[in-house]
Amino acid sequence: MTIFGYARVSSVGQDLTLQREALHAAGCTIIREEKVSGASREGRRELETVLEFIRPGDTLVVTRIDRLARSIGDLQDIVRSLKARGAVLKATEQPIDTASAAGKAFLDMLGVFAEFENNLRRERQAEGIAKAKAAGVYRGRKPSVDGAAVRKLSAEGVGASEIASHLGIGRASVYRALEEAGSEGKKRK
Repeated sequence: MTIFGYARVSSVGQDLTLQREALHAAGCTIIREEKVSGASREGRRELETVLEFIRPGDTLVVTRIDRLARSIGDLQDIVRSLKARGAVLKATEQPIDTASAAGKAFLDMLGVFAEFENNLRRERQAEGIAKAKAAGVYRGRKPSVDGAAVRKLSAEGVGASEIASHLGIGRASVYRALEEAGSEGKKRK
């Protein structure tokens, strides 16, 4: 019987130390960790590795349920996968143990709240962006394509494919840069 630990944070700048320490204290002999969004299971290789290797009698431990999933659907899929393999889920900071009926019920409630919190965050973010756009403050991310270089090469008669190859960008990016330059020119007239 192995006790697996799983730690996750959403971004590269965040630290896993507290989760790692809590998982060690909980008796985890194997700890997998990653820095990736918990909004879906896509791209979460470490989680998939744990789920692949977990066996009957094993336990998966997380510090909190939102470290495992922020979607009730994903959480239920993970719990079903663990159950099918004869393993259980526990959390160090929450009274969750899928070996008991009360633990399962509490897990589902926390899963609903984690998804709710994620949806609220998205709504606040969208509202903030809309407000910033209305105020003329929001500009989006900085362009990754040097529009001036694209326009210069185009003016020299270089074709879109060659510009893309020369600048290491896609042809669609070349066309987009040229289109943006054209619309800016129309605004100035």
